[in-house]
Amino acid sequence: MAENQALPRVTYSNVAADFGPLHDWLDLEIPKFRAQLGESHPNVVAGAADRGGAEYTVTSPIDRSLEIGRFVDADEASIARAVAAAHAALPGWSARPWPERVTLLRRFASAVAARKYELAMAALFEVGKSRLEAVGEAEEAVDLVNYYCDEMERNQGFARPMARAVPQEETRCVLRPVGVFAIISPFNFPVALPCNLIGACLIAGNTAVFKPSPGSSLTGKLLMDCAVAAGLPAGVLNLVCGENAGPRLAEAPGIDGFAFTGSHAVGMQLARLALTGPYSRPVIAEMGGKNPAYVAASADLEVAAEGLMRSAFGLQGEKCSACSVAYVEESVHDALLNVLVRKSRALVVGSPEDRATFVGPLIDEAVLARFDRACAAARQDGRIVLGGHRLLEGAYAAGNYVAPTIVSDLPADHWLNSEELFLPFLSVQRCRTLAEGIARGNRVQYGLTAGVYAQEPGELELFFTQAQAGALYANRRSGATTGAWPGYQTFCGWKGSGVDGKGGLGPYHLPRFMREQSHTIMHQG
Repeated sequence: MAENQALPRVTYSNVAADFGPLHDWLDLEIPKFRAQLGESHPNVVAGAADRGGAEYTVTSPIDRSLEIGRFVDADEASIARAVAAAHAALPGWSARPWPERVTLLRRFASAVAARKYELAMAALFEVGKSRLEAVGEAEEAVDLVNYYCDEMERNQGFARPMARAVPQEETRCVLRPVGVFAIISPFNFPVALPCNLIGACLIAGNTAVFKPSPGSSLTGKLLMDCAVAAGLPAGVLNLVCGENAGPRLAEAPGIDGFAFTGSHAVGMQLARLALTGPYSRPVIAEMGGKNPAYVAASADLEVAAEGLMRSAFGLQGEKCSACSVAYVEESVHDALLNVLVRKSRALVVGSPEDRATFVGPLIDEAVLARFDRACAAARQDGRIVLGGHRLLEGAYAAGNYVAPTIVSDLPADHWLNSEELFLPFLSVQRCRTLAEGIARGNRVQYGLTAGVYAQEPGELELFFTQAQAGALYANRRSGATTGAWPGYQTFCGWKGSGVDGKGGLGPYHLPRFMREQSHTIMHQG
């Protein structure tokens, strides 16, 4: 594949940059990548191909007739081999001085960087990501691994001296690896989220069995290729794919910890599973959100509407941080809604192969059915002001396309205002005051992200002290509740969005993959 180092860098916040050169290059490369799809890919265990299990086919949500590839749903024996390989590699890997692990993980980041456009195009076809979303995710994956390498260096391997009770006593506190982690990642960020977990896990000295979402098996395999290219020792990272591989891996003997991103229901199942047995095992989990946004009367409505639109409809709303409910002060509700509808109506829905596309297809039939259910409820109990239907005509007929949907006037306690939807679906609610809106937004079981649009210092202070979520944004045009980047915004789930009060992308992520140990030495004389 032709490489071009002069192409502009994409992040989730530089939305106003000139990406013309990047689009021109992708116009040439996307058809070439598409022509290479459809191959058969084995799992990777102990550095070797493993085909233990039933083969399955992944098709694209862009066009259901387009075959992404054939993969292997790892059977129990294959899972057992992967766990055994990770255990066999653990003593040597954890005993390596931490600077050596950092060096190898920097090579992994470099390998991901070298293939970032290939990874982005795989995500484009597997997930239906827009071009800029896909390339931005690949850029984030590189930054994630490098950030955690920086953190390991900044903390000198997480070993620090402690006080001495007597002069002859030497004490220190160290963080040590846990063991073998099961890493289970979702479909929607198939490059960045695995790198978020794999990078921190391996830098900390653990080994892992990585299970990507079945629908993003190609990106999982490409990441595994990057690990091999980086020279990671065989068995340090193992790849098992498939729908049934997830439950098999979760219940496999020999797993010392779980690192998971996905639904609240599955995350809580893992948390309960981790408490069984003779001792509890660590669970590092991010489990979705409702992500309310609040618009005060003092807000710049143009900025607020664009931020709501981008956050609600970027990646088709299939983000754990997507805004799906907005609380707007009564005096500006109608004006905000008008601007929001105008902006959202102009969004291009279609195949992400097209540079103009902002909203791609939903991932599968189950999500389409959830969209139908949400629209039926909104039509019955509220007022749909935009969208509310599938797109079935012409080029849309081959894929999973729906219209971005905005609904108003739902009852305050309606389930659409509290359940995670993972859809391009936004409920706009009236509230008398900002304080009332925040109180209503806090009532849900989730606490991942939240955003506010307000100009008064007191309003911002109210939001930052009262909003019950781990990632808070104010007056962000690029996304009301979305757009965290490693080293800039941490990404921590409160309440039902997490399990330990810590999150990724920041300084407290690496220690989640380690356990504390105290060393005391009494010197003679």
